[in-house]
Amino acid sequence: MPNSDVYILAIESSCDDTAAAVLKNNVVLSNVVAGQKIHEEYGGVVPELASRAHQQNIVPVIDSALKKAGIKLNTINAIAFTQGPGLMGSLLVGTSFAKSLALALNIPLIAVNHMHAHILAHFIEEEGYNKPDFPFIALTISGGHTQIVKVSSFFEMEIIGETTDDAVGEAFDKTAKIMGLPYPGGPLIDKLAKEGNPKKFAFTKPKAPGLNFSFSGLKTQILYFIQRNMAENPNFIEENKADICASIQHTIIEILMDKLKLAVAETGINQIAIGGGVSANSGIRATLKEAESKYGWKTFIPKFEYTTDNAAMIGIVGYQKYLENKFNDAGVVSKARIEF
Repeated sequence: MPNSDVYILAIESSCDDTAAAVLKNNVVLSNVVAGQKIHEEYGGVVPELASRAHQQNIVPVIDSALKKAGIKLNTINAIAFTQGPGLMGSLLVGTSFAKSLALALNIPLIAVNHMHAHILAHFIEEEGYNKPDFPFIALTISGGHTQIVKVSSFFEMEIIGETTDDAVGEAFDKTAKIMGLPYPGGPLIDKLAKEGNPKKFAFTKPKAPGLNFSFSGLKTQILYFIQRNMAENPNFIEENKADICASIQHTIIEILMDKLKLAVAETGINQIAIGGGVSANSGIRATLKEAESKYGWKTFIPKFEYTTDNAAMIGIVGYQKYLENKFNDAGVVSKARIEF
C-alpha cells in the first residue's frame, strides 16, 4: 500500500463516448464524457466515424478532466485505459494516446478490461453509497453484453451465465427501431414504459439453459407482433406506444430476474450488483430494489453516471491494479474481444 495518495488518469474509448477521469485513490475528482451525436442519423454507431470523433475529442476531454480535478499532468502516478472489449478503431485511439502519454511522463501504464470496470464501479468512494462485500453476484447488462458474474475479489471473477446470442441492450435498441423510434432507443422505451400498462401485451420468455440468456427469439417475436398488428391497424404503434414499450420492458426485466433468482439459489450468494449501460433503465433499477424486501437480497445500484461508459470506472480498476503493481509495458495492444 503506497504511503501517499495515488492519482490515476483514466481513459475510456471503447465505443462512441470519449471519456477521461482523474481519481485520487478511490475518489473521483473529475469524470468527463464527450458523446457523438453523428451516429443518431444512421440509427447506430458507425465504427469509422466513431474512431475519427475520438481523435478529435481525446485531447480536449483529457484537458478538461485535469482542469476540473485541479491538478497538473506531473501529479499523475499512472495512466489507466480501456484495452477492450470494444470497437477496434475506437480502442486504438485511447490505447495509443495512453501509451504515448505514459511514455512521455515516465509513469506506469495500466490496461483495463471494460467489463471488469462496469463491475468494479461499485467500489468508487461515494458519500452514502455502501459497497458490496465479496463474494457477490454482478449482472452486467449493456448493448454488447449480458452476463452474470460471480465476483470473489477485485481480480477473481467468473462468468456463470451469459447471452447465447444477442445482448439485452441490443434487444431494447432493435425493438425501438422496429417501432420507428430514434436511436438510441433503449432510453426512449424506458421513458415511454413509465406511462404504459406492462400487462397489456404478453410475450413469451425465450428459453436458455442454466443461467444463460437468449434475446434473438424475443426480437423476432416482437417484429412479428408489430407487423401483424400494423397490418390490421396502421396506427397500432401510435395508439399503443406506451403499452407496447411497458409490456416489452416488463418481459425483459422478468427474463433478467428469473436468471438472477436462479443464480442466488445455485450460489447461495444474495448480494446483487448491477452494471453496464442498460442498468440505467429505471424499470430494472426499481425491480432490483424491490427484490431487497421481496427476496431478502442486498442490492447495489451504482450512481447513474457510472452505469454508462465512463472513465471513472476505468480509473477505479486502475487504482486497484496500481496497489498490486499490475502494470503493462508499451507492447500492450487493444483487443476488440478480450478474455474475461
